[in-house]
Amino acid sequence: MKPKAVNVLERYDLEVLRTWKVRGAILCESDKGLFILKEFGGREEKLLLQDAFLTFLKQQGFLQAEELFRNKDGELLTRDTEGTGYIVKTYAEGRECSAGSGRESLVDGCAAMRTLARLHKISGDFETAASSGTDTRREGLTLQEFEKHNRELKKVRRFLKEKGQKSDFEHFLQQHFDIFLEQALEVSRQLREEEAGSGSVILCHGDFQYHNVLFCESGVRFMNFEKCIRDNRSRDIYHFSRKMLEKSNWATETGEALLGAYERELPLSPEDGRVLYYRFSYPEKFWKIVNYYYNRGKAFIPDKNREKLEVLLEQEQKRTDFVRNVIGRKFL
Repeated sequence: MKPKAVNVLERYDLEVLRTWKVRGAILCESDKGLFILKEFGGREEKLLLQDAFLTFLKQQGFLQAEELFRNKDGELLTRDTEGTGYIVKTYAEGRECSAGSGRESLVDGCAAMRTLARLHKISGDFETAASSGTDTRREGLTLQEFEKHNRELKKVRRFLKEKGQKSDFEHFLQQHFDIFLEQALEVSRQLREEEAGSGSVILCHGDFQYHNVLFCESGVRFMNFEKCIRDNRSRDIYHFSRKMLEKSNWATETGEALLGAYERELPLSPEDGRVLYYRFSYPEKFWKIVNYYYNRGKAFIPDKNREKLEVLLEQEQKRTDFVRNVIGRKFL
């Protein structure tokens, strides 16, 4: 966030009292309450979609989501003198959803999943074209997403194979590469054969993770809808649950509690359940480690990368057991 970004606030009908930096944004105290000033580099059409969705949620009585604030010209996006775009959103004070392995995290996680199910219920009725004039075609096709990841994995494997002098991390990564690549290819193959990559399509949060869930005096609140996307609802369920399950070492009771909290509000259809199964089956965490290594400068490899890969390997049997015995047994 640029130091002069706060100057953008002059374009809003707000009397700013003070500002301070928070994660990836600037928090503003104003005469109209708390607001977040955040850089936005996406398409304006996506911002219109986000605003239409958030407005629709509020109209339907879902008050657990942020709202976008328009500038004095009635626009959602405000650019500084250098052309950088910014948005302003409402903010509520609260604590971040706990993501540890204890009782508090499980209680938080179940509350978040129940609220997510209520959001998905309303999202199923959301008509994008009527609300915002934007395209309603599905964006997040699971099979296409996985096949893109597979091409990236093959590219990195080829790079490692051809590289002469390798670091300890690169030797370690190469040693375990093929087993995860085989997993990725097998999941894609099964998806392609079963044609189970669609399921029902709604507008998902798109980045539903613990740091985008706040617990406030008024209850659960969801933040940062910038990555909202039309996709199967398993996308949000998986992203949130995977992180919680990693923290609990893929404990069966954690996964069952989270999924149960969601399904008591909104049961998954067999087709949606299969999509969720394939999402859990795909080695996404391995792809993320590989992607970070390859795209963030291969000359410098943080020790944390090795630690993440070691934890992934330690948890792999637990993960595959969970996918087979909990998700697979329920939906296949």
